[in-house]
This record gives sequence, structure tokens and C-alpha cells, in this order.
Amino acid sequence: MTVVVQSTELSKWFGEVVALNNLDVSIGTGVTGLLGPNGAGKSTFIKLALGIYTPSRGRIEVLGGPPHNNRHVLSRIGYCPETDTFFEKMTGYEFVYWLNRHWGMYPREARRAAEDAIEQVHMTGRMHDPIDEYSMGMRQRIKVAQALATRPELLFLDEPMSGLDPQGREEMYALVRRLGAQGLSVIVSSHILYEIERVTDNVMLLYRGSMLAHGRVRQIRELIDEHPHTITVECANPRLIASRFLEESGAMSVSFDDGNLTLRTRDPNACYGLLNTIAEEEPGQIRAILCADDNLQAVFDYLTK
Repeated sequence: MTVVVQSTELSKWFGEVVALNNLDVSIGTGVTGLLGPNGAGKSTFIKLALGIYTPSRGRIEVLGGPPHNNRHVLSRIGYCPETDTFFEKMTGYEFVYWLNRHWGMYPREARRAAEDAIEQVHMTGRMHDPIDEYSMGMRQRIKVAQALATRPELLFLDEPMSGLDPQGREEMYALVRRLGAQGLSVIVSSHILYEIERVTDNVMLLYRGSMLAHGRVRQIRELIDEHPHTITVECANPRLIASRFLEESGAMSVSFDDGNLTLRTRDPNACYGLLNTIAEEEPGQIRAILCADDNLQAVFDYLTK
């Protein structure tokens, strides 16, 4: 197995806050899920791998070398952050093109790389539209495009499904799987196991800065499904969606207020499947899906007793 990220006794703290603690990890090629509740250390690990942070103790190597201030390593990495930082009136193409120029590409190369990357994420038809006209899913995909434009060997995606509607999530799942099938190594973070298992069977669990497990999704799923799963849906007509779930999904409980519907279930796959069906049958009804990590937190509490 070719190793793309390896750490030894990797630790990072900020004052008295320990973000990562003695992390020994070896991540191979392919798609790897980085799973953990909010505050587990996922983003800190990614920023250490990107050379944005330096270790407080221990070491990390990416693509065979330390990443901090290492242009040979950093030029082979792509990064899609969780948060947006756009010039809203700029088009998607301009956003990717000017980042390419920033990375040192000549104009012709920057144009070609931008067009190729945007085509990879299926955004060619909208690449000349202003970013402020994009849906959440389109904004996420154009962020992935800028990360792909430098033709990286390793891609980091930090919570790429966060806040997306069902269609946007399906598009992102398909994109990550497609990139993995093309031979790109991808590390994707999430606090939701369902999202990880849609793109890979290989998962690394982080909790309070420590790695609890690194292995197959099925083993983790067996633990997590013992605990209720909470899903919040932003929708146009909560009563309509609630009635569908009470009739068809076997949800344990359904409640709603102020345009938000909250579901609790022991069968999240059935609930997500019904949400996708509703989104297809009634476009515009579901605006966003927000998934609490209470069930994941319960598993980590159990594992760390």
C-alpha cells in the first residue's frame, strides 16, 4: 500500500486546549473518510497535513515529506475548505482562473486548467454565471474545482456535504466516488457516518483529538445504529413532510417548528432515502438537511468509558 499521509505521535495544542493528542496514523491511497463529532480534531488534522499549522509535538509527512513551507509537497495537494470565501460577483470560471494564476500558472495554462477542472465537477454550463447566483451545491462544486485545477495527487475535502439539499448531496457523493475511481486519493471529513459510507468503506474515527479506530464502515455502522439518529430538515411545508415520514419511514418521533422538521430514527438510511424521494417528487420542498451528531457522540462516549 502506498502511504499518502503518515503521522507519528502527532500533537497540536492551542494554549491549554489539546486539539490532537499523540496521533499515529497511516493513510493509503484511495478515498478515506475522516469521521468524528464537532471538535474531534478533524479540521486541525487537515490543516496540519496542509502545512497551515505546525505540530506542537511529533511529526506528519504528506506524499513523502513534511508539508510546512514545502512547495514540492503543497503543489501536489488540493484543498476544499468547509467555509466559503468568494468574491460573490466573480464568475465561477474567474474564481478558478485567478487562483490558478496565483499558483503561478501562465494565462493559457490557467485557462485550460480552469476549464478542465470545472468540467470535472459538471459545472461547465454555469461557469460564466456570478457565484452569488449559485446554489449551495454549485458553490461547493466550484470550490472542489479550484482544488482540482492544479491536478493534485491528494485532495482534502472538509465537510463538503454540510448544508446541502438532497440533490446537492447526491451530486457531491457522485463526484467524490468519481474522483476516487479516477485514481485520485481523497480524504473527506464529516461528523455523519451516512455521508462517509456513501463515498468509501474506509474510515478513521477521531474523538477529542485521539484516533479510536481505523477500518471498515460496517464495523462502525453496527455500533452507531444502536443509537437514535437525529435529522433536521429545512422545508417549505413541515406538516406535509411530517405526514410522509409518519406514514412511510418508521421514524421514532417527528416534530416541527418555524420551517424546521426534526426526525429521530434508528433507520437513518430509510429516512435519507425518503428525503431523496420527496426532493425528486416535489422540487423546492426541501431546502437543506442538517444532521446532528448525537448518535455518533453516544458511540464515542461508549467507546471511551
